[in-house]
Amino acid sequence: METTDTASATETGKGAGQAAPGKGTARILPRWARRARRRAPAPGTHHWRRDLVELAGLFTAVAVADAIAKTVVNGPRGPVMLLASAVALLVTAGVHCWWARRHPHVPPPADTGPGTGTGTGLPAAADGAPGATTLWRMRTTVRDEPGSLAQLCVALAHRRVDILSLQTHPLTEGTVDEFLLRAPEGLAAATLTRTVAGAGGSGTWIERADAHDLVDAPTRVLGLATRTALDPAELPLALRQLLGRCTIRSVPAARAAQDGQAVPVEGVLDGTVLRLRAPADGVITIERPHLPFTPTEFARARALVELDSRLGARLPRARHVMRLDRGEAVTVQRADAEDLPAARALHERCSPETLAKRYHGPARDADRYLDHLLSPRFGRTLAARDAEGRIVALGHLLWDGDETEIALLVEDAWQRRGIGGELLGRLVAMAVEAGGESVYAVTQASNTAMVAAMRGLGLPLDYQIEEGTLVVTARLDVTPVCSRPPYDLRSGDARPSH
Repeated sequence: METTDTASATETGKGAGQAAPGKGTARILPRWARRARRRAPAPGTHHWRRDLVELAGLFTAVAVADAIAKTVVNGPRGPVMLLASAVALLVTAGVHCWWARRHPHVPPPADTGPGTGTGTGLPAAADGAPGATTLWRMRTTVRDEPGSLAQLCVALAHRRVDILSLQTHPLTEGTVDEFLLRAPEGLAAATLTRTVAGAGGSGTWIERADAHDLVDAPTRVLGLATRTALDPAELPLALRQLLGRCTIRSVPAARAAQDGQAVPVEGVLDGTVLRLRAPADGVITIERPHLPFTPTEFARARALVELDSRLGARLPRARHVMRLDRGEAVTVQRADAEDLPAARALHERCSPETLAKRYHGPARDADRYLDHLLSPRFGRTLAARDAEGRIVALGHLLWDGDETEIALLVEDAWQRRGIGGELLGRLVAMAVEAGGESVYAVTQASNTAMVAAMRGLGLPLDYQIEEGTLVVTARLDVTPVCSRPPYDLRSGDARPSH
């Protein structure tokens, strides 16, 4: 079973260097460290008791010396008294040595202010400015032996690196430790990697993190499970957020059987590739070339896919009413495979020119691609319906590996009335919510309506034209630049069309 350990920030002394050897237990101070902490005087403490004892010893020594001198001079047993004085002096020196070893005087640290030391007696690192920090996600493999993790933590503490959280992934040989670190801003990733390698870590992988990574693993997994339970289209996004940067592909059951990609019910873990049995006997393939998967990650991914399979078909049925320029009301809502007959009827009513602009060429058999487009396994679909319930427009948001494609189809009689801009705005808002960085649309260079709809988003656009095919890419990690976009990406409310 996986163990998750979370350590707090270290300005008060709970640093990475205080982690005890071993994995899966709470991090506590070793016994010698606790004794040293109790013995160490607080900064600025005046040792008045020690001064008093030394002063009393001085007066006692003077009195004894005076008594001995008078006795030796005036008494008949002078040599005996001198010998007794020598013995007393030796006994006193022995007691003093024993007391000094039993109660050492640990000097206070030179500076215990925030950002100037580790608070653990370890030397402060020379690289990085105090106060300025950077978050890192790091994964490394260490020996599964007592003390191996402690050695790594001490090495990080020497660099003034704070361990915010730790997850352990047991393997047959060794253990993969995944850290969330807060390091000085000037500390480079290469320096961290060398430090970890010197402490016994191998196969180290590191990348920048952000505030979202501060959420502990159980909370994040529960949130992803909730999103998947509410909407089947969330499964690819949940897997990507769970496993990091990876490529996810869904293959239908028939095609998987033809290509020999069928997998057993329990799935397959093959280094940097995961294969899981998807709902309806399809196959979900997850690839992450830069970092092998661990058995723990494989178990989490399989649990999410199994949850999605057990819940079966489901779809949020929220409806949004849009008023057009002529007063008609159009209802916008999610669509799936159950809407296949209505979507097929839409294609039959569209002209060949409209279909050619949507599919970049002649559209002969709509059933071949509608099953794919309407499946929540591959993305999300929005449908606009008229007062009679007929679908008059479709908008698709398709997960294409690491990228996101967007596409629109509006019936001829309903074009140029703002429906395409409404669908496009809602689809882009979904992409933003899913954490996408950009969306792209592929159309013909002559499709001015699609270009106008993309420009209406108020987002930075990139245009690429190849042999009459136009690819328009919109960046999502910026604020819209127009004053009144057709769709408010923050609130999700449609703005009225004029």
